[in-house]
Amino acid sequence: MKALLRSRNIIIVLHVLIWGMVLLLPYLVSTEANDYRVGPLPGTFFTLSGIIHLIIFYVNAFFLCPRWLNRRYWWLYIVAAAALLGGSFWLKYHMMAWWYPELLQDRPAYRAVFSPSVGVFVISLVYRKILDRIRAEKEQKEKQAQQLSSELKFLRSQISPHFLFNVLTNLVSLARKKSDQLEPSLIMLSELMRYMIYDAGGARVAVTKEVAYLESYIALQRLRFGTDVDIQAGIHLEENAGAQLIEPMLLIPFVENAFKHGTGVVSPVITVRLYVKQEELMFEVNNAYDRILDSSKDESSGIGLANVRSRLDLLYRHKHQLKIMDNGHEFNISLTLTLI
Repeated sequence: MKALLRSRNIIIVLHVLIWGMVLLLPYLVSTEANDYRVGPLPGTFFTLSGIIHLIIFYVNAFFLCPRWLNRRYWWLYIVAAAALLGGSFWLKYHMMAWWYPELLQDRPAYRAVFSPSVGVFVISLVYRKILDRIRAEKEQKEKQAQQLSSELKFLRSQISPHFLFNVLTNLVSLARKKSDQLEPSLIMLSELMRYMIYDAGGARVAVTKEVAYLESYIALQRLRFGTDVDIQAGIHLEENAGAQLIEPMLLIPFVENAFKHGTGVVSPVITVRLYVKQEELMFEVNNAYDRILDSSKDESSGIGLANVRSRLDLLYRHKHQLKIMDNGHEFNISLTLTLI
């Protein structure tokens, strides 16, 4: 809002300066001894004609064009424009006849009196078209921004229920085992949900928060699987790198996917590597899987990865590189991201 107001004020100042220079031109370039003439035209006549030109410019640019320069009222615009120009000619002629009759005898001066009205009219028409184009582009950008915001909200709303569903499934397995790890797992889940509700609902978050969320999720999986799954996690943030911002819940779908599909094999190993250096994030997740067992997974299995692809395209276009390798037995993702 402040930027818009500042831009509007700058435009108003520019208009005032330009028209001020036009109206005061005789008194800036000529002298009283020469009657402040600009070429053959006396200074007062030049200034009065400038006022007429000012009226032509603003009446056409801000009244006639917006109201009638369209397919429906084009004929009204032509009539009004002709009346505006005709009125300026009539007024200039009578100004000369009443106050400057000598100009009527000076043919070059006489011709120079009327042509500027047409020139200013054309300039005002071009100015109006430029304003309309700028406004149309601005509205288009605002519309795209709204669509982007709506789409991101929709994508985030997909992530949370899908993630929560998988975690609750994990906790059910702990409850069935009557595991002592159920209580700490519930506490950890509450921390995860706090992040999802209060932090991930906004714009971007500090990398440290996203990393803490990722670590809590991995810890929750360690509690669930114990020694049944070899979870190898290495996370490293260089000094000051944690202050960078990232889209919330961007990394978790890859890890979630690894646990969903990589724990049904013999001696499962899940590897998670994260490295953040200044403005660059490098992330890698690897897991083996059984194609036969994996074919029985529910249809929602691909929601997370499809979701994160869409978010990367929307928010980090030309600023990320995502590689997904699947040889039928092992699944690997590698993400390089420029944090902005």
